[in-house]
Formats: sequence, structure tokens, C-alpha cells
Amino acid sequence: MKVGKIVKVSGPLVVAEGMDEANVYDVVQVSDFKLVGEIIEMRDDRASIQVYEETTGIGPGDPVYTTGEPLSVELGPGMIEAMFDGIQRPLNKFREVSGDFMTRGTKVDNLDREKKWDFTPTVKVGDKVVSGDVIGTVQETTLILHKVMVPPGISGEVTEIKEGSFNVVEDICVLDGEKKLQMMQKWAVRKGRPFTKKLNPDVPLLTGQRVIDTFFPVAKGGTAAIPGPFGSGKTVVQHQLAKWADTEIVVYVGCGERGNEMTDVLMEFPEIIDPKTGESLMKRTVLIANTSNMPVAAREASIYTGITIAEYFRDMGYSVAIMADSTSRWAEALREMSGRLEEMPGDEGYPAYLASRAAAFYERSGKVICDGSDEREGAITVIGAVSPPGGDISEPVSQATLRIVKVFWGLDHALSYKRHFPAINWLNSYTLYQTKMDQWMAANIDPEFAKNRAKSMNLLQEESSLQEIVRLVGRDSLSDEDQLKLEATKSMREDYLQQNAFHDIDTFCSLEKQNKMLKLILEFYDLGMKALEKGVYLKDIEHMPVREKIARSKYIDEEELQKIDEISVELNEEINKLIEEGGILDA
Repeated sequence: MKVGKIVKVSGPLVVAEGMDEANVYDVVQVSDFKLVGEIIEMRDDRASIQVYEETTGIGPGDPVYTTGEPLSVELGPGMIEAMFDGIQRPLNKFREVSGDFMTRGTKVDNLDREKKWDFTPTVKVGDKVVSGDVIGTVQETTLILHKVMVPPGISGEVTEIKEGSFNVVEDICVLDGEKKLQMMQKWAVRKGRPFTKKLNPDVPLLTGQRVIDTFFPVAKGGTAAIPGPFGSGKTVVQHQLAKWADTEIVVYVGCGERGNEMTDVLMEFPEIIDPKTGESLMKRTVLIANTSNMPVAAREASIYTGITIAEYFRDMGYSVAIMADSTSRWAEALREMSGRLEEMPGDEGYPAYLASRAAAFYERSGKVICDGSDEREGAITVIGAVSPPGGDISEPVSQATLRIVKVFWGLDHALSYKRHFPAINWLNSYTLYQTKMDQWMAANIDPEFAKNRAKSMNLLQEESSLQEIVRLVGRDSLSDEDQLKLEATKSMREDYLQQNAFHDIDTFCSLEKQNKMLKLILEFYDLGMKALEKGVYLKDIEHMPVREKIARSKYIDEEELQKIDEISVELNEEINKLIEEGGILDA
């Protein structure tokens, strides 16, 4: 092992000389504390190292030991239900070894070497296998069947395969008499895992959130950003997506968030019951926690650790959602390291390569045909929260993100102030998957779904213009038709777009229910317009008893959706009665 010598220490940045045999992104051990670090720049024989632990007490002259390996994660059984830090060190093991606060230099295996897993082979002696092929399975949790795969770049004929209980580093399979395989494999976090082919993302990631599924859907294998100021509900939206989105695995990366927020996640997730299975949500979740008081360099690595773990489960053929909360803190870590390296700053002090680094992260999403001979499909959907200072999305991190992602759920402080949640602003949010999603909805839900969505969005945009007039000269200056339009869009906002994450029924809304609710509100508008033409007074339409039932349709149980059809029948009856009683009947 080559030994270098420290010549400069600047916070988490350490410069060492005599490192001519090392490479960029190699992992090193700094000082006799053996602190974990990563080389991020080489100049002649001088290496700039970002250290993932506290550097107090380290000074010039201390040794640096190179390992010759890049920063890697260990992939295998034992990741589900675990909580890791930014470089995949298990926090519960850390606590057992060093107490409530991490003691630097503490060495803990990323995956438990003691625990035995029941391995069931799916291949036999004589079978030919290639990289990505499944050689056996482990029932990791009650929900997740862990598929043990041939590591990338390895293939051959099975000459020995075992069955029984093994830990992650014991040999379970031998190829060509010499290549020994274990349940665990390592992978460098900054390099995407290989796949056979990238597919067109044409199926929506259903979330049960009306404003998302109906108006701004994201595809499975797509990318989305949730920018919003402090207190606008980013974290609650991500919790809702983690809980209800129709994915098999959730990877939640708390990147530089406040410690109390991560504590809430760590306390709440095990208690949340997965609605699809009745089990704890943690049975299909991996948590990566790198709070704002933890070493800043590990924050920069945390989202790569998260996306690499997500890629591993994608390779098994699972649909994975990764929540990064928040990428702004990750960008701030980049900015701090760039400043210490004395690089030329870009906008607002962020490094010039901010946009390319963000793109490299989001581009690892996608729906793919995985490596292996069975052509299984897997998908990673990346949902990144952005916390722009003061809610100003013209700042560099938001802009770099928006250039890459295809869905923008813009959170609005004014809506959250009015207690309208989720506070996604329907006027400035957008999705670039709309055409594909409309085709899917037409084929699977209702041929009219896309038309109703477009009509609703037009009404909401017209409402914005009408509200300007109302603010200037009052509502009474509007025609009856425009006032009815305001009534209909008010119902759309308060009864459809607004959704209570903490209500037993309203927290989740199936596509079938969304379709029926939207049709009902538009039907009220269309029938109301017809009644106005027949001479019915606007106040009579506004005070129809059925309107209360329309408003409360969101609280109808998924098992009783026929009740929405019954409200529609009642609406028609009341409108017809108004027309007969007070309208101008056709001659």
C-alpha cells in the first residue's frame, strides 16, 4: 500500500503529496485514524481528498494510505429495512459500536457478515449463465424476493451450486471451475450499472394523488422535480409518493435535511402500513440519512449511493422509486468542496459543472430491459426535491434541474398559506409525458379522460383571468356564465385538487375514482350552463342541495364508487326540475 503525506487541511478537504500511483475517485484512508476519504483532484503527485468524517486534529505530516479502489457500495441481502449514512455505513450498527454520535475512524461492515440467509438456487450444474442472470433467490423480507445475480462482466458454465443458509460473503456458486460467486457484489457508485436496452417510458407511475395523476403524471422510469420554499409541503408530498406510488421498492435519500425531519421519517416509515400488503412500509424501503450536521462530503456521495442501490433492485426486474430530499443540499456540498479546491465559481458560487453533475444523476433513471438472458424489465423513477432560497426557482439548482427533468410539480407558498395541500400550483407546473399518459389513460381508464383533463385545465386557466377582474371591480360585474365558471372551478380546486394526506379515505384516490369525480364536476358545469340558457337563476343553481354531495364525493370509499354515479343522477334530476319550474321552456 502506497503511503502519501498530508501537506494541507482545509475542513473536509485534505491535500496529500507522494500520491503519484493513485487515481481520481480512489478511496484512501487518512491519518492513523484511518478516516475514509475519496480523491477528487490530482495535480502531479498531489491529491485533493474529500474526507467523509470529521478532520479535527489532523495536520501536515500525517500519512494517507491508498486502497486503489473507487468508492463502492456493497449490494446484497440485508439492504431492505436498513438505514445507511451517505456512504452506506449502517447507522444502527454504528450506534451499537460508538453510541448516539458517530466516532470517527470506526469501522463497520456495510452489510452484515454474520447473518445467514436461506439461499434457493434457480440454476443447476451445467447451465450456462451470463452477467445479470439470476442464480438463486433469498426471501429478504415478507414483501421482497431478493434475486441473486451474476455480477456484470462475468459469465460461464455452472460447475457448482449450493443450497442452504449462508452469509453474504460465503461462496454459493462456481463458474468454469474457478469463478466464485457470493450473494454480495460491489459496485462503484459514480458509474451507472449496465443494462441491455433503454425503453420508452409509456406507463404512468400511479400515486393516488389527484393533482399529480390527472394533471401532471410522471411515467415509470421518468424524472420529476418538486421545487418549493420552506414549509410548502415537499417532504409530505414525497412521503405520500413513497407510501402510495405503485412501485415495489422505495429508496429514500435524506440529503442534508434537518435532523428532526429525518427523525420523523425514521419514526414514521416503520409505522406506516403499506396499503397494498398490510405490512410495514419499511419491508420494501431503503433509507439513506445524511443530515445537515453530518460531514458535508458524505452528503455529496449520498445521492450516488442511493441511485446505485436503486439500480441494483432495478436489475432484478423491480420498479423502483428514489426520492432525493433535497438536491439543493447536495448542490451546496458541491459548492463547498469546489470553493475549497479554489475552482472558478459559476452562478451564485456553484461550480461550473453543477448542471452536468445533476444531469448525470437524473439520467440514471429509466425503464430498461435488464442484463441477463430472461429479458426482464425494470424501472427507476427519480423524484428530486429542490429547496430554492426564498422560493426563487430562477436560482441555479432549480434551473439546472428543470433543464433535465420532464415533470415539474411547482409548490406554491401562497397555496400552502391558504392550507391548500398538496400545494402544487396547477398554473405553472407541467409534464412532458402528457401525450403518452393520455394514450394509456384512453386505453385503460376512459377514452374521455384526456378530453376532460384538458377541459378542466382550460377552466382553471380562465378562472385565473376572471379572478383578476373580480379583484378589480367585484364579482357582480361578471356575467352569470362567468360566475358559474368560478363556482365550477372553485369546486375543482377545493373538492378535487385539494387532498388530505391525513384522512383515511382521501389520502389515496384511485384513477377510476378520479375519473368519476372529474366527470361529476364538469357535468355540474355543463348542466349549469344549459340551465342558465333556459332562464334558470344563477343563485338557484348555486344553492342546489346536490352540491354538498359533490363536494363530499372525495370521502366516498373505493368500494362504493357507484355512489358517485348516484350523485350524477341526482344532479340531472335537480337541474331538470329547476328548468321545469323556473326556466324558459322551448316552444
